[in-house]
Amino acid sequence: MAKQRQRQRESKQETTPKRVLRFGLPKGSLQEATLEKLAKAGYHVQVSSRSYIPYVDDEELEVRLIRAQEISRYVEHGYLDCGITGYDWIVENGSKVHEVGEFLFSKATRRPARWVLCVPEDSPIRSVKDLQGKRIATEVVNITRRYLRKHGVKAEVEFSWGATEVKAHELVDAIVEVTETGSSLRANKLRIIDEILVSTPRLIANHHAWRDPWKRRKIEVLAMLLKGALDAEVMVGLKMNVPQDKLQQVLSLLPALRNPTISQLSQPGWVAVETVIDEHVVRELIPQLKSAGAEGIIEYPLNKIVY
Repeated sequence: MAKQRQRQRESKQETTPKRVLRFGLPKGSLQEATLEKLAKAGYHVQVSSRSYIPYVDDEELEVRLIRAQEISRYVEHGYLDCGITGYDWIVENGSKVHEVGEFLFSKATRRPARWVLCVPEDSPIRSVKDLQGKRIATEVVNITRRYLRKHGVKAEVEFSWGATEVKAHELVDAIVEVTETGSSLRANKLRIIDEILVSTPRLIANHHAWRDPWKRRKIEVLAMLLKGALDAEVMVGLKMNVPQDKLQQVLSLLPALRNPTISQLSQPGWVAVETVIDEHVVRELIPQLKSAGAEGIIEYPLNKIVY
């Protein structure tokens, strides 16, 4: 009887389809940063040149590496349940998708990408109105055309396959190009006329997949862990031992997500204090804590912070 029940359970497992979430990751400039952030979130993705399908250590995920420019279209049409791509490509493609979350992947700058209208430094063009009848090169043709219509300007917009900054000096009158800091544009002797669109990476979902309770829960967990990993990059943990009579003075120096954790030490008259703070204030804060009476101060990195 027991063997029969076991066979029934095994048969049921074989006939029950495995639930899988199809997840698109951006191939190209965002690829390395995305894989790094996912690893910190707990999802280890291995990409092989021999296989179209990357390995991920989660049997409920199927990962595909696709150009960021295309992901929103595949999510919209249901070939992918969700994916990570730039807001710019969602707008460029006019994709109707559900935006789950916004993520800043650049730890160095924490700045979003900006699509800007540029001309050579010595160009007589000073505003978008001066582009009437001119030629513009860009990768975001639809965004640029909508921008021109908004300003009542008729100009020729051509798709650029690359080396757009070089074309501004020889082949076209202006370009629309993406930048974070503007340093590359300055190096190519280009002047920004206007900012057209600000873009950050987004986790997006297909509307039908978002209405599916299992898939929605899986996507929400992905978003929560990914956000926790990103938030942790700019925070650190601090531990220290503090004399009881110096505790209030030390606590007055500590910014924290919540009240710091305080625990009694075995040595009478001493407590241990633990907290989480912004990384950029640590170098100024540690000397102040030391002067206030804290000892054995330990700074340590964080993997995730889930609010």
